[in-house]
Amino acid sequence: MNDKKKKAEEASEETVEEMTETAPEADENSDSAVETAEISETDKLRNELAAAKDMYLRTVAEYDNFRKRTIKEKSEIYGDATVKAVTEILSVVDNFERALAVETSDENFKKGIQMIFVQYTDILKKLGVKEIEAEGTEFNPEFHHAIQQIEDENLGENTVATVFQKGYMLGDKVIRPAMVVVANP
Repeated sequence: MNDKKKKAEEASEETVEEMTETAPEADENSDSAVETAEISETDKLRNELAAAKDMYLRTVAEYDNFRKRTIKEKSEIYGDATVKAVTEILSVVDNFERALAVETSDENFKKGIQMIFVQYTDILKKLGVKEIEAEGTEFNPEFHHAIQQIEDENLGENTVATVFQKGYMLGDKVIRPAMVVVANP
């Protein structure tokens, strides 16, 4: 039995030695597996961070575009509303100009009409409305609407001879073109 016992002890010693020798290899493999797992975890976190950063930057850009678009729309709406209101006022101003052109024996009445007319023209100036210069200038279809053509030796070629209705601009935008007679077209 001693032989069997010796053989068993030798076999167990060999097994322990083999395990000891292979254990560092297993540790190395497990360390590299852990490192690989850590690297893949780090890469995963970096990718998530990059995606979150990209989403954040896109959201900020989208909000900035929305803000700019809203400001632009608001100013356009204000401009359109101003043009509409001024267009309505212009017909009243035209009527006051016609009333002032009529002779009247009551000077106080005429003075009252003149005062109201001045108030309306002041309102238009405050809003930034300007009259389009027409009479004696060269005809420009962007600012003038020709309703008649005449031949006149005293005037140059393509010159505005008479203004039937004044034209107005708000900033760079024509609200109403001047209705004119063009000489020597």
